Amino acid sequence: MTFIAMSPLKAPSPGIMTTHEAEDAMKIEVEPIGFVKTAVGRVPRHWTVSEAEGTIAINEEYVEGLKDIRVGQRIVVIFYFHQSQQFTPDFLVQTPHHRNESHGVFSICSPVRPNPIGMSIVEVLGIEGRFIRIKGLDMRDGTPVLDIKPVTGNGSDDARGNRRKASEYA
Repeated sequence: MTFIAMSPLKAPSPGIMTTHEAEDAMKIEVEPIGFVKTAVGRVPRHWTVSEAEGTIAINEEYVEGLKDIRVGQRIVVIFYFHQSQQFTPDFLVQTPHHRNESHGVFSICSPVRPNPIGMSIVEVLGIEGRFIRIKGLDMRDGTPVLDIKPVTGNGSDDARGNRRKASEYA
């Protein structure tokens, strides 16, 4: 299943590229590293309000990359909104269900976006082989996972996503 990595299609012009030249110079293809598995029927609208649990099943060829992920750690999951409706310019401004006013698509977390890519921060509950059990799920069963990263923030989180004291990095 290929979605949308950057690979040059032709050599760019010397100097600064125009937007059109940049568009002609690349193609974006992304393949999932795994998929979300959950029995939750209706997932919460956002990870910040979720206690839902599930599993990320990592493809076998990427299992070694799970080294050093620990129980209790927070991780960033980048995923593809595979069941989102097709984006059209009509969706540049949207009114989320939980708000009373409209907002630009880039100021909200709507799955209906020009590039339907989502990001969630979840807590690792366990790791067994290629399976990461997580809490804070806001992704549907079968959601393609594009990448996983540790939570870090302004030098105040360690590599496991745990808060450090200012004295530890000063």
